[in-house]
Amino acid sequence: MTGQTLPLYITPEHPCSYLPGRRARTLFLPEGFALDAAIYQSLIDLGFRRSGDMLYRPECDTCHDCHSTRLPVERFRPRRSQRRVAAAAGDRLQSHILPPEFNPEHFALYKRYLEQRHPDGEMAKADRERYLQFFTSAWCETRFVELRLDQRLLAVAVVDLLPRGLSAVYTFFEPDLAHMSPGVLTILWQIEHCQVEGLPWLYLGYWIPGCEKMAYKSNYRPLQLLEHGVWVEHGRRPQRHRGS
Repeated sequence: MTGQTLPLYITPEHPCSYLPGRRARTLFLPEGFALDAAIYQSLIDLGFRRSGDMLYRPECDTCHDCHSTRLPVERFRPRRSQRRVAAAAGDRLQSHILPPEFNPEHFALYKRYLEQRHPDGEMAKADRERYLQFFTSAWCETRFVELRLDQRLLAVAVVDLLPRGLSAVYTFFEPDLAHMSPGVLTILWQIEHCQVEGLPWLYLGYWIPGCEKMAYKSNYRPLQLLEHGVWVEHGRRPQRHRGS
């Protein structure tokens, strides 16, 4: 992306999607701009995320609580609770990597998940077309990773393949099997896949202090946060270099 100029736009203020009572602004690339895997990787490393064909990043005037996250997979060591989740599934768990195509069984699971977890959200109104528009893009390589427990569909993780890692786009799972911690199993699968493929990073989206639904990300260490353009480990501050 060296030397290339990107047409970035910023929205007016709008209610924050993550923290009640806050106002937010969003920096984004317009749909239709020619993108490729290399540009996508560079923008992910600058804190952008993907929704459909659009790449965006929070760009609020006063609040800077949204932190992009990534996990250096070779240094990851599972916690005892994560090892227990993996052991409980054991050989009963199977995974399949599928192309980004409409699958009626996946879509039915997605609808059940939203009805249980986000019944009032805009995504709960999704039909087949909007479902694929939200998860896929014409310019990036996306995969649907399904996890099955004793052949029953447990979870689907939507991931983007990047030159230097995986980007976790979205995960939905069977509400009746929530006790199996499917969210943990999908992240552990993504970590292992990166390790096997020699990809250094798993990008987990935004982490926000005080946002309960994002708190789980801090359970994967050593988590790195993007702070003022510098990736630092969670709990540490970037070193400021003094001039000579």
